[in-house]
Amino acid sequence: MQGKCGLFFTTYESEAQVFPSGFQKLMVGLFLAALCAAPFVLNTHLTSIVNLIFISVIGAVSLNLLTGVCGQISLGHGAFLGVGAYAAGQCSLHGVPFLPAILTGGLITALVGMVFGVPSLRLKGIYLAIATLAAQLVLEYVFLHGGVLTGGSNGLLLEPPSILGFSFDTEVRMYFLLLAFAAGALLMVTNIMRSKYGRAFVSIRDFYLSAEIVGVNLFRYKLAAFGISSFLAGVAGGLWGHYTGYISAEQFNIGLSISYLAMIVIGGLGSVLGSVFGAVFIVLLPEILNALANVLAGSWPDVAQYIVALREGVFGLTLILFLIFEPEGLAHRWRLVKAYWKLYPFAH
Repeated sequence: MQGKCGLFFTTYESEAQVFPSGFQKLMVGLFLAALCAAPFVLNTHLTSIVNLIFISVIGAVSLNLLTGVCGQISLGHGAFLGVGAYAAGQCSLHGVPFLPAILTGGLITALVGMVFGVPSLRLKGIYLAIATLAAQLVLEYVFLHGGVLTGGSNGLLLEPPSILGFSFDTEVRMYFLLLAFAAGALLMVTNIMRSKYGRAFVSIRDFYLSAEIVGVNLFRYKLAAFGISSFLAGVAGGLWGHYTGYISAEQFNIGLSISYLAMIVIGGLGSVLGSVFGAVFIVLLPEILNALANVLAGSWPDVAQYIVALREGVFGLTLILFLIFEPEGLAHRWRLVKAYWKLYPFAH
């Protein structure tokens, strides 16, 4: 309930709402309305960037569920996106409709993720990270030498997705399709975090021995975390493949896994909103550097060349600075900003 001095609740159900206040619901509604109007205002290039952000949001929130919420470090997330892309692509090439193909790709990726998640019962920390890195390398080899399943070095060519005869063959049409999937993924992970599975994941992350003592089945919930995370990663990979129209092994290398790990670190571990912030930041960073290089190209062409060449270095430096000065990510900074204005101009 909204009061003059803040929020107070009389039931657990009202306290557990995703948006407990009317103001929050209004702001979310206005934000969604702005998103729906955005593709009619933005040009084609900017719309394509937002589409990539939507796909990255799905992949980032899935990794955050596994690493940020459950505490299971994964360096093979990019490969799981590749499994979903190839599985959904093969389904589409064999006549399966788009939505069942995407869901099938997610389910196949969930099974693969659970297989590679089995060592998580015995391995923790850096050892689990090395195990998932091995999964990344194994799957990269399969992508490149998979024959007719993956197309080998030639990859796979896909047609634009179609639902009930309606083809999503333009950037604007893909925008609304990807927006729906991104919103669904965020809502799914938010509800999982509010369920008994989410509480079990957090208990495993914070202190697994205490969680096991109070009855949390570590093996079951760790496998569930890998399965759910891999399912969403597979969906993101399938959407990526259908959006770009081409799938190759080079798209799902270790660099992609590092990028997704950077998204959740910069955005905020264990935060759904942080996954969104991190995805937006990482996708926009190279675009900002390219724009800066273009601006400087006329006056200082040598400096512009250095900026483009140092793109990876800027990426690494940004990650280091966040780890030093804002280890809890952009989501924590957002909470501080909201707390400041909540009682402004009164002191906290």
